[in-house]
Amino acid sequence: MKKLIAGNWKMNGNAAEASALIEAVEAKIAKDMDILDKCDFVVCPPFVHLGLVRAKLENVAMGAQNCSQRGNGAFTGDISCAMLRDIGARYVILGHSERRQYHKEKDETIAAKAQAANAEGLITIICVGETEEEREAGKQNDIVAAQLEKSLPDGVSEDNTVIAYEPVWAIGTGKTATPDDIRAMHAFIRGKLVAKYDDGDKIRILYGGSVKPSNAAEIFAVEHVDGALIGGASLKADDFMGIAAAA
Repeated sequence: MKKLIAGNWKMNGNAAEASALIEAVEAKIAKDMDILDKCDFVVCPPFVHLGLVRAKLENVAMGAQNCSQRGNGAFTGDISCAMLRDIGARYVILGHSERRQYHKEKDETIAAKAQAANAEGLITIICVGETEEEREAGKQNDIVAAQLEKSLPDGVSEDNTVIAYEPVWAIGTGKTATPDDIRAMHAFIRGKLVAKYDDGDKIRILYGGSVKPSNAAEIFAVEHVDGALIGGASLKADDFMGIAAAA
């Protein structure tokens, strides 16, 4: 399968910066269209930049960083899946560790959001991963297994769901899991998916956690790594496309 190169812009960038970034990414792809034979691309800007980014897309899909589990209505500050679909989003990131940590999102909430997103035709990128304390205690498999069991809604398939393994201790810290760490966890996740879903062998599993051009080739060489969910490096077109080139 093609590698999925996904950029999570998080809460970064003004309108001019967002516009310049997507223009630079699209320009680099236009100079090397063969890369589309090996990679699919998605960028996930902040909500306020979705419209301007959508207007500049040619070879890149667009996603959001969160959604509501509710339909349109009296829910101040929320964004519905129907709104995201209407503005041109195809993906939505759910269950990111920053949402779990700072907004206290539970697995059950993530599953409800994923159910709503899939019903609206959005592809969910559902994040799982353990903290450093949990890994040091040898609990990483138990933690990820529980997140997979509780965060995934009914009806999961290769067409509507992507899993992103993001060890919390490697997000934005400069630390990266070793190839052996990644290999073991991605194989574990694959086993869980295959055991539960008919097409579990085809559901993409991304790695996220301080991915950059210098380590991307080593990460992509690991079995069951089907792409990357990229944070800081997605804010620089050269770095983002350098990671894609490694695929």
